[in-house]
Amino acid sequence: MDLKFFKKSLPTLIFLIVFSAVALPVFYHLLKVDTKLKIYNPADVNPRLVDESIAHITKNHTVADFELINQNGEIITNKNYKNKIYVADFFFTRCQTICIAMAYNMSELQEFYKNDDDIMFLSHSVTPVIDSVSVLREYADRKGVIDGKWNVTTGSKKHIYELARKSYFAVLDEGNGDENDFIHTEQFVLVDKDRRIRGYYDGTEKEDMIKLKKDIALLKEEYAKK
Repeated sequence: MDLKFFKKSLPTLIFLIVFSAVALPVFYHLLKVDTKLKIYNPADVNPRLVDESIAHITKNHTVADFELINQNGEIITNKNYKNKIYVADFFFTRCQTICIAMAYNMSELQEFYKNDDDIMFLSHSVTPVIDSVSVLREYADRKGVIDGKWNVTTGSKKHIYELARKSYFAVLDEGNGDENDFIHTEQFVLVDKDRRIRGYYDGTEKEDMIKLKKDIALLKEEYAKK
């Protein structure tokens, strides 16, 4: 290479190297996609799923305090899920349609996260009068439920239905939890350690279960940075 050409080109070369070192990280930062999961509030959800009294709320929604009874007859409250990421759903033991696929997918998730103490599962019976503790125990045994990891629960119908409609926004807001009311949904709801809703998934679809696992990984990463 011609020495004069090299001497003339050297400042330009140095400038390009310095510019690249400074500009590329900035450019990457500007283009970087925010991978933080959305936080769902009442105003973010289909209005048909939200009680009128809270439809206007745009921030700080959390799952309400709850008190349920699990497959072992133990009282389960929100305190059992303190500082846990969990997946919630609504089912009934006699269901012969969507609940079959939902229970299978929930058990697969349980197996995948069985050694991860951060992750738990919570199933609410929508026919709590029928799904007594003994019925839930038999159901839990059939589905391979791990005690302490996955609670399948019964309790007050009004309480469970209010949770579905006013906390999880999992079903249409078209009932009051009385004896004639009935809800049925395929939704899995992802709840973070601060009791905030972070995602909705079709519990009958494998593709949604793959997305749910990816979202849980993002959520764990989010908490790891705190």
